[in-house]
Amino acid sequence: MTRLLLSLAFLASLTSDVSASTSSSSRVSAWGIPRGGSEAVSSIPAGGFESSYSAQLEIVKTSVLEAASDSIEDLRRQIVSEAKIVSEFGAEADTICNKALEDFAKKAPDASDAAGASEYDRKLEQLEAALDAPLQVLYLRQLALLREQALSKYRVTSKTSGASEYEAMLQADGQFTAAAEDATREGSDWDYSSERSYLQSVMNNIAESGKKATDIQLKSAQQHQTAMQFLQQQQQMIQQLQMQLYGQTSPWNVGVAYRIPDTNFNLQGSYQQGRANIQLSCVPDEYAPFLGPNGFTNGVGPGNLGLSLNLSV
Repeated sequence: MTRLLLSLAFLASLTSDVSASTSSSSRVSAWGIPRGGSEAVSSIPAGGFESSYSAQLEIVKTSVLEAASDSIEDLRRQIVSEAKIVSEFGAEADTICNKALEDFAKKAPDASDAAGASEYDRKLEQLEAALDAPLQVLYLRQLALLREQALSKYRVTSKTSGASEYEAMLQADGQFTAAAEDATREGSDWDYSSERSYLQSVMNNIAESGKKATDIQLKSAQQHQTAMQFLQQQQQMIQQLQMQLYGQTSPWNVGVAYRIPDTNFNLQGSYQQGRANIQLSCVPDEYAPFLGPNGFTNGVGPGNLGLSLNLSV
């Protein structure tokens, strides 16, 4: 009889230890955050505990989301409305999420059984998703701003710094990667690889377009040089033909013009490449009334005699 009493006492102590261990584990969520900061649910009747506990968790979750919405709205105003790049956006997003989860853990009532612990974890996961969704939208918008900033740097570097297209692309890609890393939340599924690939594709297209424009300019310059060489060859051939027809030409080119006093007749003579040419023309002198009846002089002078001389060597 004594042995039977000792066995029953031992089994009772084991049952008490298992119950205490189960109650302790239910106070820690799968997120590593202690469950419950309030004992308000201890007075809830057993029949309505599950639905009432879920409703209390929903109220706490809603209040935490409303408190975090102000910080998210401030980030949205800077990134979307002002098109401003937020420094260390990833750290800012982590701070908002962590603070919200901590507030939820402090305000949420304690779970007294496995069903309550499961509901607590589910609400905590919903809270994390509700915060992550708008922050990820802002993250993608920030990546677009970082991409445009990197493209601007690429265009400026490739044109003004004397760096090659490849070096300018490396600098722009490095700047984008560093800034995107700062904007990414640690431990999240946020990814900037697609934006980076798009940036590299745009830079490659710009580089190819610039190369094509350079090639067109080089080809145009070569065509112009070829045309000039062709004209020079034609001119040399014409000169050779003239030498064959007229013999060795003189290097002297002389031109003379003389206006006969008190008349409208103008006499012109020229000697060029061994050939002489005389021309008489009637050109009225529009300034004769201003010079008087005889002009400045009665003979041949600078006013009515022109002379030009050109010597080709």
